[in-house]
Amino acid sequence: MLPISNVDDATKVIHAGIPEDAHGAVIPPIYQTSTFKFKNVDHGAQLFAGKTEGFIYTRMRNPTIEAMEDSVAALEGGYKALGCASGMAAVHTIFFALLGQGDHVICSEAVYGPTTTLLKMMSAKYGVEVDFVDTSHAENVRTAIKPNTKLVFVETPSNPTVLVSDLEEIAFIAHRNGAQLAVDNTFSSPILQKPLAWGADIVMHSMTKFLNGHADVVAGIIVVNDEKQYDLFRNVLNQLGGVIDPFNSFLVHRGIKTLALRMERHCENAQRIAEWLERHPKVDWVHFPGLPSHPQYEIAQKQMDGPGGVIAFELKGGLNAGKTVMNRVKLCQLAVSLGGVETLIQHPASMTHASMGPELRQQSRITDGLVRISVGIENVGDLIADLDQALAAA
Repeated sequence: MLPISNVDDATKVIHAGIPEDAHGAVIPPIYQTSTFKFKNVDHGAQLFAGKTEGFIYTRMRNPTIEAMEDSVAALEGGYKALGCASGMAAVHTIFFALLGQGDHVICSEAVYGPTTTLLKMMSAKYGVEVDFVDTSHAENVRTAIKPNTKLVFVETPSNPTVLVSDLEEIAFIAHRNGAQLAVDNTFSSPILQKPLAWGADIVMHSMTKFLNGHADVVAGIIVVNDEKQYDLFRNVLNQLGGVIDPFNSFLVHRGIKTLALRMERHCENAQRIAEWLERHPKVDWVHFPGLPSHPQYEIAQKQMDGPGGVIAFELKGGLNAGKTVMNRVKLCQLAVSLGGVETLIQHPASMTHASMGPELRQQSRITDGLVRISVGIENVGDLIADLDQALAAA
């Protein structure tokens, strides 16, 4: 494998996770196989005992998957990574590995809707205590900590409110109280934010979003800090079975090669659009980490290398105005998800965060009039013109 530990991320995305190939292939081949044959019985026994390096069964490990995992681990500055079948498979693996009956978890109140649903399910069925708090104020985490707190789970920037949490401060609070910090880094990608460098123990992504970047894969990943963590999560993931397949791993790894370039364009476009929205007379407020008006602007400046490509804004006129805008856009596509090359617009209260219920949405400041835009890499003038004609009808 090429020496990439001391190179820039723009170089890492091209070369990380590329093993030496017996035939000199520049791109790792797709090992589209369920199982791997052994040289003999002793070889098989040694592989199962962990005494010999190699592959047994794709649910456990696969060369194509491992190449992609190594790429993401290198970008995040982690020890190793574990590819999952979806972002939620990654979240489920983290919770299942670290939480048991009677344990307590603190979670960002503004977080991907199904993460909230999963924690509520674990609370009802398995006796895991859950507190949802506004982690954009670290003091709330300090107040919520209990003697049985095992995990603090933070999504920053948050989905869909695009608030920012201070990872360094929250890691200090969690570790001082014997808890681990896991961070959903989906909105930033490792190009813009590296949670492990700020004290996090675990990082996860929905690779469906920016890492893949082309809206043609559903996948997730977990990045860990050391061998002990890796072995724990690998065992749990193997048993749960929520692993990524070789072909989707190949697609993600291919997408990662343009990640640095794409994130640069996402940030540039989103900055322009956020500034334009903030000046628009029909917009009540805008949340975007690149705006000085953002409530955690200074924290974003400290821990992020760019503002990202996701904007949250509230229209004057609330839900009806938001529906009008979303029904009138032509270039911006009305669809959930984010992080692709195309611009997507959606209404969280009725779509991605409907499962949270109105009470938790209100607590999380996910208002009925909130609109979320994932800004793509199209010409920004075309995007602004599209939003302008849609806003004119609101």
